[in-house]
Amino acid sequence: MMDLLIGTSNVGKLHEFEVIFAGLPLRLLNLNDIGLADMDVEETATTLEDNARLKAEAYANAAGYLTLADDTGLYVDAVDGAPGIYPHRYGGPGLTMAGRRQKLLDEISGVPDEARTAQFVCVIALANPANGEVTSVKGTCPGRIAQAESDMGTGFGYDPIFIPQGYAQTFSQLSEAEKNRISHRGRAAQKIVPILSDLIARQDSKE
Repeated sequence: MMDLLIGTSNVGKLHEFEVIFAGLPLRLLNLNDIGLADMDVEETATTLEDNARLKAEAYANAAGYLTLADDTGLYVDAVDGAPGIYPHRYGGPGLTMAGRRQKLLDEISGVPDEARTAQFVCVIALANPANGEVTSVKGTCPGRIAQAESDMGTGFGYDPIFIPQGYAQTFSQLSEAEKNRISHRGRAAQKIVPILSDLIARQDSKE
């Protein structure tokens, strides 16, 4: 069994990784588990790749665990690519997540469905403190912004207003399994699975 630190305290995100990695012999830890919940890694980079790497390296070095961290962007064509690489800062520091969703809906109020195109992009970085190696993978999910917010369901963040391409429902309305199969984070995580499997095999061979 190999320990893997997930560099987040976001309960929804943690659960997604738990489901996706369920078939691997991993013990998943989060920042609360190891007393780093208050450690704030400043996202000073200008790309998802570099921000994911910053977080993964910082938490790996602080905790000494193999660490996975992700960074996600939401790019909406009708507002020139906003919110972009800072979806959780959209609209300023005073807004709740619900307020950010509503701000986006207000920004494109009246825009027809065919012009509400958007895409989620997720970059996952895996940092190994034992040798300093960092591996990154990317997943994307094209879609559009809904005309109105759906029920939250099992989703979080912008899930209630994002409709993935080829679907009529928002992320929040899809089953957990279906969302994990097609989502930006799910697609990135699926790419990291063989990398983790290789690390597990190497660890097992040493024992």
